Amino acid sequence: MAELLRYRDDAAHEEPAVTLDAFVGQYDAQAVRVESGDDIRVLLPHLAQIRLIEVAFPGYRDGRGYSTARTLREAGYTGELRAQGDVLVDQIPLMRRCGFDSFAPEAPVDPAALERALGRYDAVYQRAADDRVPVWRLRHG
Repeated sequence: MAELLRYRDDAAHEEPAVTLDAFVGQYDAQAVRVESGDDIRVLLPHLAQIRLIEVAFPGYRDGRGYSTARTLREAGYTGELRAQGDVLVDQIPLMRRCGFDSFAPEAPVDPAALERALGRYDAVYQRAADDRVPVWRLRHG
């Protein structure tokens, strides 16, 4: 696994993440790993106790993790939300908009390419889990 990329001010959570099934059996873990297709609604009553939710991206074409992130953020989750697996540099800006704030890609990420990707677009066209204001709102107050 490549280096962990974080966009948070707090310390990285080091406790290994348990599977969603294991969490449901114990409810006391502070780190949970969610696989594509897992029903994250079972986590919603426990979001305040969870410090890290790691969302698996088994392939770059599997976009279910984006929906998972957005659902968790809209439900009020404020802990670390980590994308892990087949995460490509050009996906990271979109993942950040969905609510991911840390990344554990399988392959190394070129820092210069990541910086270019993060600064590529000045305006956004729709609301997301981040705090960026869509261009249409800026135009129409």
